Amino acid sequence: MVRVMATGVFDLLHIGHLYYLEEAKKYGDELIVVVACDKTVKRKKHEPIMPAEERRRLVEALKPVDKAVIGYEDDFLKIVEEIKPDIIALGYDQHFEWLEEELKKRGIKVKIVRCGKYDGDLNKTRKIIERIRSMKELYKNEGNKKNRNS
Repeated sequence: MVRVMATGVFDLLHIGHLYYLEEAKKYGDELIVVVACDKTVKRKKHEPIMPAEERRRLVEALKPVDKAVIGYEDDFLKIVEEIKPDIIALGYDQHFEWLEEELKKRGIKVKIVRCGKYDGDLNKTRKIIERIRSMKELYKNEGNKKNRNS
């Protein structure tokens, strides 16, 4: 059995996430996804919209995913040592240039592959957030309708 590991934040699940996980699953028999913990998301990206456990549950419910776990804040490779994947599938935009060297230092033998990009319009969380921001007038008007109908 070939075990594949994929990682990510998975805040506001979207088609780009699903595509990444479908591509990752093609590399093996079992796909285990590591969802970034809240502190890691805050440190590396932004305040998470949804807490880690909710993000983990949603990811685990996706068809290509066999299991989802929450990663550690302090040591990314600790979870790799526990999962013992044969393959780590990285997304097209994930920056882990240091990963191969660190894996070698710890004596972890794992193949690293890079998944392709989904070319849809809303393939990234930031794009979705920007689209919602650009539509604020629409939502403002919806709020006014509710107030008039109350």
